[in-house]
Amino acid sequence: MLTMTFSYPNGKKYHAPAQEAPAETKTENDHVIFGKRGMRLEDAINDSNDYYRSHGRAVVYKKPTPVQIVHVDYPARSQAVIKEAYFRTPSTTDYNGVYRGYYLDFEAKQTKNKQSFPLKNYHQHQIDHFRRCLAQDGICFTLMQFADPDTVYLFPASTLLDYWDQYQGRHSIPRREVVAAGYTLSVGFAPVIPYLDAVDALIARTAPQRKGTIN
Repeated sequence: MLTMTFSYPNGKKYHAPAQEAPAETKTENDHVIFGKRGMRLEDAINDSNDYYRSHGRAVVYKKPTPVQIVHVDYPARSQAVIKEAYFRTPSTTDYNGVYRGYYLDFEAKQTKNKQSFPLKNYHQHQIDHFRRCLAQDGICFTLMQFADPDTVYLFPASTLLDYWDQYQGRHSIPRREVVAAGYTLSVGFAPVIPYLDAVDALIARTAPQRKGTIN
């Protein structure tokens, strides 16, 4: 069987995760989504996106992690086998797509904290990307999950930028402020994370701030 080695930008080798055990064996720190047991936040979002696409509601995909190929073998003239590659640092956010004629762009983050969300979970290139998308009237946000796995928050990117600009003075966003400025999503089944309901509210809320309104 052909093998391929991946490394991170710092040179550390990437090891594929072992096959997951049944959901019942997971601990509370695994951030299990109760709507479909065993789902982590990313998997739950991907499942929700599949649901939205199959029902014609939105077209949203997770952006692939860019890979830099380092070494390729050619066992035959018509074959190329990648033997070594590196995961490159993503330059934008996790997800993007189209909904109701609007461009969506968002990031998914989680923390083991119960009452505060660390700003260090975000990176400067993601913040810069949000600024550029918002300048073009994109609908931008982040999906946040605290230690409890049955609730996810949709937090507007514009508000995240306000906190980021205060980063030197504060290092986290209190949960109460996430609740006040964002939208609470109860994890369910189909879709697992019904974030488009909150997107509708965000579109209506930010309409006066956009240069043009799409009907």
